[in-house]
Amino acid sequence: MTDIETELRVSRIENGTVIDHITAGKALNVLKILGLPDSSKGVVSVVINSKGRYGKKDVVKVENRELNVEEVDKIALISPNATINIIRDFNVASKYKVHIPAFVEGVVSCINPNCISNSNEPITSKFTVDTENIFLKLRCYYCGRVISENIAEHLL
Repeated sequence: MTDIETELRVSRIENGTVIDHITAGKALNVLKILGLPDSSKGVVSVVINSKGRYGKKDVVKVENRELNVEEVDKIALISPNATINIIRDFNVASKYKVHIPAFVEGVVSCINPNCISNSNEPITSKFTVDTENIFLKLRCYYCGRVISENIAEHLL
């Protein structure tokens, strides 16, 4: 068999978004962030652990949908090397890397159950984002607790 015969291909989309270079194994978290498949009437394609030039990666294609800033910020927290491709008429209309915000509000819940942001008070969670190391760290604005692992589990 030739490489073409053994390779599976995901069909092109006419309009929508392709999220590429997702950290391997994180595509299902991206689907959760986007509320998929419940919020989509179009085709959603997911590729997990695809072999690429720089190792393994995941890819998510969402037909007839462009992401909002909050969704992109959440994706950046779990996959800082992801790229967003906006597709129009089967062509890439724009392409950009996600950027990790320095501050997030209302995106992550604090891991400290006694934090005021987890109380019944009308307070929105706030975190500063530390990117000095290769590991991402979120520090709660109110109590100072740090989230450095499993950030996807704490997304709101």
